[in-house]
Formats: sequence, C-alpha cells, structure tokens
Amino acid sequence: MNNPSAPPGKAEKYARVERERCWRLAAPPDEASAVAIVEITDVYFPGTRLRLRRMVDTRGSAPTIYKLTQKVPGPDHRRLTTNTYLSEAEYELLARLDGHRMTKLRYSVPPNGVDVFLPPLEGLVLAEMEYDDDEAMAAGTAPPGAVEEVTGDVRFTGGHLAASIQAPRSG
Repeated sequence: MNNPSAPPGKAEKYARVERERCWRLAAPPDEASAVAIVEITDVYFPGTRLRLRRMVDTRGSAPTIYKLTQKVPGPDHRRLTTNTYLSEAEYELLARLDGHRMTKLRYSVPPNGVDVFLPPLEGLVLAEMEYDDDEAMAAGTAPPGAVEEVTGDVRFTGGHLAASIQAPRSG
C-alpha cells in the first residue's frame, strides 16, 4: 500500500494496515452486552484524509482519549491508518478548525464495535469488525442482526456521513 504524502520507504513505517468490514444492523445492541460504551465526537476536515476524535467512556472507567487520524484508502477494503494521540489542549486547539462534526455511541460487543449514531443520524446502527489478515477478513461473517453488508459503500464512511448532516453555509 502507498501513502502518496509519505517520503519513499516511510508509507508503512508509522502507519498500520487496517482491514475492516462493516454491516448495517436492524437495532442497537443491548447495553448489558457491551463491555464498554464510548461517546465519540468526530470532526472530519473536508478535502483531507484527516479526522479529529474525542472518545469519552460513558461509564467513567477509562480516561478520555483525543487523537488525530489519517486514513489513506487502499485496495480491497484495506487502508493505511496513522494515529497521533493528543492532549486535551491540543485537541481543543484543532477542534476550533472548520470541519464536519458527528457524534455516536460505540458499544464494544466483542468481536465487533457497534456504532449507534446520535441525531440527526438517529436510527443508523453500524457494526465494524477488524481483521488481522486478508484471509480472516475474507472469511468473516455478518454479526447477529445484520441487515446488509456496507463494506466499501462510501455512503457509510464516517466522512461521508458527517458531511451529509452539515447545514449549508451562507455567505
């Protein structure tokens, strides 16, 4: 895989290959089945591959996580992902930039992460599964309650969903 922004030989030095499949679910999981529930606020910066994220543990058992992520698409539902973990002050500085914002609850229901979107995307529930290698990804099966697989459907990517809910700007 290649990140055209990286110098020669550095594309995978700091990034990891992410293999993921995604399904739309009929309903959110039962809270009791989740080992963790995290409120996620994402800011996608238009025209870039960058996402700013804040993750708050709703049960208060883990510290808040702040990170800036670059995702470079690759072949066959793989991508290069680079995370930079931030302090709260660094996050607050970057959060001032214009971007498309969205909030969701992520239920950790192993082996899936289930995203339950908050208004205005209320009712949308997506389950994601990450895989260690291509063979495992190809052999993966849909989680219980899956309505359809949406892996590779750009309409269900975070950046597209966030952009779809933004009010048009005047001026």
